[in-house]
Amino acid sequence: MRWGTVNSRHISMTSEQAGETIPLLKEELGVDKRSVVTGKVRVRSVVDTIEELVHAALTDERVEVTRVPMDREVEAAPSVRTEGDVTIVPIMEEVLVVEKRLVLKEELHIRRSVTLENVEVPVTLRKQRAVIERLTADGQVISQDEERSSDEL
Repeated sequence: MRWGTVNSRHISMTSEQAGETIPLLKEELGVDKRSVVTGKVRVRSVVDTIEELVHAALTDERVEVTRVPMDREVEAAPSVRTEGDVTIVPIMEEVLVVEKRLVLKEELHIRRSVTLENVEVPVTLRKQRAVIERLTADGQVISQDEERSSDEL
């Protein structure tokens, strides 16, 4: 392990009387540092639980709604009002009033007449019939039979 360094310098001095040289020494100190791991630190958290009695006042408030049928006509909508500890909220409905009367608007007079007319119209009718042909291997017709048509059945 190195704690520091010491440097020496040699300095010469001469004495005037004797003519002698006396060496003088001077030491200088240099300090260095370095990191050395000497241990580690672990940090963790722990939760402790403590049960205590807590006193508090709780209020339970309930609301009761009662529907009161009114079924009466008013000129203007009443506002929300409070009577004692009851808040009254009016519920309004617009009703269309229709008056119904029976009025004869018109009559329909229907008369039936029958006429007879003879006409001639050209019409195309179609009829099917079956033709059976027997062929040789090279495609030559051997015989031909005609079946009855559908109107002959």
